[in-house]
Amino acid sequence: MESEHTGHRRNGWTFLTNHARVLVAIARDPGIRLRDIAVDCGLTERTVQAIVTDLQADGYLNKTRDGRRNRYVVAPGARFRHPAEAGHEIAGLLAYLAGPLTTPATPAPAAPSAEVANDTPGHGEPRTTA
Repeated sequence: MESEHTGHRRNGWTFLTNHARVLVAIARDPGIRLRDIAVDCGLTERTVQAIVTDLQADGYLNKTRDGRRNRYVVAPGARFRHPAEAGHEIAGLLAYLAGPLTTPATPAPAAPSAEVANDTPGHGEPRTTA
């Protein structure tokens, strides 16, 4: 007997939409290039550009110029669009998938000049001197 969990499976579907994948990629690296998002998400650059435009138009994302590159900021209080999740902020999902959101108003702590900061992922916070 086949159940919905063990029976014939449809191929090709995933839990996250392309919009969610693009937003997660931007949350991970606010200075990421559209070309790199396209490669990471398996999309065309044109599709990524359209998604970024959608995200900006609906208030999930802001874009500013940083020299020749764009820098993105995810709106921290933005909520899911679907009525089933409408009361929840996207920040929780992004924090789970991409790590905590950073805001441009909060400068990153400077690394001490006498020490080399530990920037290896998964090895805790950078060391600071008192």
